[in-house]
Amino acid sequence: MRVARLESEIDFNGWRLAARALRAEGVAPEAVVWTVQRELFGEDLFPPPCGEGGPAKLVGGVSPPQDSSNPTRPLRGHPPHEGEGKSFSVPKAFVDLAETVILHRSPERLALLYRILHRLERQPRLLDNPADADVAKARDMAKGVGRAIHKMHAFVRFRLVEDVTPETYVAWFEPAHRVTEAAAPFFARRFANMNWSILTPDACVHWDGSLLTMSPGADPADAPSQDAQEEMWRTYYASIFNPARLNPAMMKQEMPKRYWRNLPEAALIPELIEKAQSRTETMVAAQPTKPSDRVLKAALKHARDGSFGESNLVNLQEVAAGIQVCRRCDLWRDATQGVPGLGPAKAALMIVGEQAGDQEDLRGVPFVGPAGQLLDRAMAEAGIPRNRVFVTNAVKHFKHEPRGKRRLHKTPDRGEVQACRWWLDAERRLVRPKVILALGATAVQAVFGKALPVGKTRGQRQVLDGDAQGLVSWHPSFMLRIPDPEAKDRAYAELVADLRLAWKLAG
Repeated sequence: MRVARLESEIDFNGWRLAARALRAEGVAPEAVVWTVQRELFGEDLFPPPCGEGGPAKLVGGVSPPQDSSNPTRPLRGHPPHEGEGKSFSVPKAFVDLAETVILHRSPERLALLYRILHRLERQPRLLDNPADADVAKARDMAKGVGRAIHKMHAFVRFRLVEDVTPETYVAWFEPAHRVTEAAAPFFARRFANMNWSILTPDACVHWDGSLLTMSPGADPADAPSQDAQEEMWRTYYASIFNPARLNPAMMKQEMPKRYWRNLPEAALIPELIEKAQSRTETMVAAQPTKPSDRVLKAALKHARDGSFGESNLVNLQEVAAGIQVCRRCDLWRDATQGVPGLGPAKAALMIVGEQAGDQEDLRGVPFVGPAGQLLDRAMAEAGIPRNRVFVTNAVKHFKHEPRGKRRLHKTPDRGEVQACRWWLDAERRLVRPKVILALGATAVQAVFGKALPVGKTRGQRQVLDGDAQGLVSWHPSFMLRIPDPEAKDRAYAELVADLRLAWKLAG
């Protein structure tokens, strides 16, 4: 039987060296006992507790110099194995998994990791099998460690230490696993300008504004029990508690009761749960608070008249998703779905139609109905590849009225055009076209922000925000409604000419 001794419970470097040597010698997993090294006569290998010798180790670094009168030893070290045997390699995924699993509290974790390492020699793709019992157990442990880090980030509460200069805050926390060191960098970033310590039973972490250090575990009595900020936390929590959305089971899953004793706001939870039903009934019965006319006017203006470049959406996928849940006007109520633009993420030419039609509403794609087919033919005659053009509509939802089994197109009003202009401008900002061709009066209103007569302005270049040029032409649906064949042919020829000009300017 071989005994592998580590210098701490999270001594990953020690485990790695020991496991490498053992596997190189061909030692079977069942022939290894993993343990944490201790001094003779019961003296713990760890340095003195927090407050009795200061931090013992730099996080991510080496142990600082120590005075010979107060000897300390590093929190991590290497087991007493010499030689690493023959070299071999393992997948990086295993190393990452092992670094996480070693933080778990299960006493089986060290043997489990060595068993997986040993099996990787004959089964190099072992980690790709999620049904394997060892792999599944290790991944469950890693998930548990990840959850423990998340809970520590969420539920640490700092308290001011009285009569200490400079101002210092201390928190007590009991993580589910040994994650204090792994979680510490988050707090250094989040509270960079504050001196603080986080005490746990396993280890303590300290930040002085520039350096993270670690020291051994502490006792709850070492942390202050309360401070003046407690009332602030309780007031804040009570104000954001929504009784209408209360789900105690889910709340306890996200905020486990094991952490409640260290959370000042937790004392309010039983009372808030008890009064949730009556508070909900009061909220439902109460009349909504009407905003002031000034606030309402400003909100409506922002919702209807957002300008080019105002959106903070970062890609066309976000625009498409936003259109599906848009409530800036009421057209969504009767439409099947929103219809975002379609085309390359960066296109020199953007063609803007008026609104989604019946076929577009059903398929969620612009210009696929009769008008779209006519536009495709005109683009082909003008020598424009459809796949290099971004096509969209001024209004993203289909406005219509039922007529028997048919849905007849209705022209969007000015308010609906302005409300949807926010989405069109978002598409413009992301696609950054050199030329925008507006087809029809509704598109002209959306693109230029004002009404322009199509017949008098087609073929004339207009200056737009964002260093783009604008052109105006007939909408294909207009030609489908012209009864006179000669007038229809003339309008179609003008559309082809305008498309050809737009493509030339875009090139």
